[in-house]
Amino acid sequence: MSDVMIRVPAEVRDQLAAVAEARGISLRALMQDIAAQTLTPEQIRERADRTRALLAERFGHHVSDEESAEMRRKMREAAAAHRAAQAGTEPNP
Repeated sequence: MSDVMIRVPAEVRDQLAAVAEARGISLRALMQDIAAQTLTPEQIRERADRTRALLAERFGHHVSDEESAEMRRKMREAAAAHRAAQAGTEPNP
């Protein structure tokens, strides 16, 4: 196993350390968990393709490119609103 040093602001380090402590794991284990849960763009595309196939097969609904684009836009807006709420600011889509 190789080691990597990642430089982050002290408040980010402290936040990650607090999360790791609350979960009863090391900071290294927390970072491994985060990396394992974070999808690459290719994995996201594969998951979207599987979801489209499932919707078509089981429900007869074929998701159009326009529907996909609209859902991505809504998800970006929701994520921005969530981040803004956490930071106590207005969303910036």
